[in-house]
Amino acid sequence: MIKSFLMLGQSNMAGRGFLHEVEPIYNEKIKMLRNGQWQMMTEPINYDRPVAGVSLAASFAEAWSKAHPDEEIGLIPCAEGGSSLDDWHPEGTLFQHALSEARFALKTSEISGILWHQGESDSHNSLHETYYEKLLFIIETLRKELNLQNIPLIIGGLGDFLGKKGFGKDLTEFQKINEELRRFAYEQDNCYFVTAEGLSANPDGIHLNAVSQRKFGYRYFEAYSKKCHILKPIPNENESLKVNTNYSKTELIYISMLNLALGKITYDEFESQMSKVMQL
Repeated sequence: MIKSFLMLGQSNMAGRGFLHEVEPIYNEKIKMLRNGQWQMMTEPINYDRPVAGVSLAASFAEAWSKAHPDEEIGLIPCAEGGSSLDDWHPEGTLFQHALSEARFALKTSEISGILWHQGESDSHNSLHETYYEKLLFIIETLRKELNLQNIPLIIGGLGDFLGKKGFGKDLTEFQKINEELRRFAYEQDNCYFVTAEGLSANPDGIHLNAVSQRKFGYRYFEAYSKKCHILKPIPNENESLKVNTNYSKTELIYISMLNLALGKITYDEFESQMSKVMQL
């Protein structure tokens, strides 16, 4: 059965990394839930906006797949750009949508973890003072509704680039949110904190760039697999930037069809590629 993971939070979970800045990940064992079915993953995974791009979930899933080569992993995208903790209140639309998607995924998969990244929208006006209690209510309700008390929750910290420029200029209380996120992870069962130390932003000053998203996903996997907090950058996290291009037959067909649909190759080139693939 597919081992699935809920993607929750705001835009840095949805992903805003520029697609052209990293090599794409194609792996037939990595699925994403879209239109009610498991499809082979392609980025953007979490299409909450037309500007959606590279997220941490892809490199997390790739690392998971390397560790479990005989199993399939599924990503359940539910993040929403710009959302605050209040937007994730259990009676609200975002929470109810995530609940619905998770219940649907449970019909064909086993939810094995929750990936959470949120806090930029609460990094002002002293919202950190109520952050812990609000997050606790959200997570406790989610676990209870889905009977997921014993699965890991991985929560990522906010980047040190916030509070300086662009859209992130006014988010001056991000360090206070990081303190609450760390405290939450230290005090709650089956919860692990992942630092964003050393990661970089897009020119907008608020969104992690594509390379940093790849590294962040690798850190998330380390926290998940080792059941520990990741408080410093991982020495070998550049491994997340190395993409396997020894594609399977299914993956080669998928890539060729994608390139044809995007106008990157002609139909004659597509037929030629298919002829070679079929001989494998």
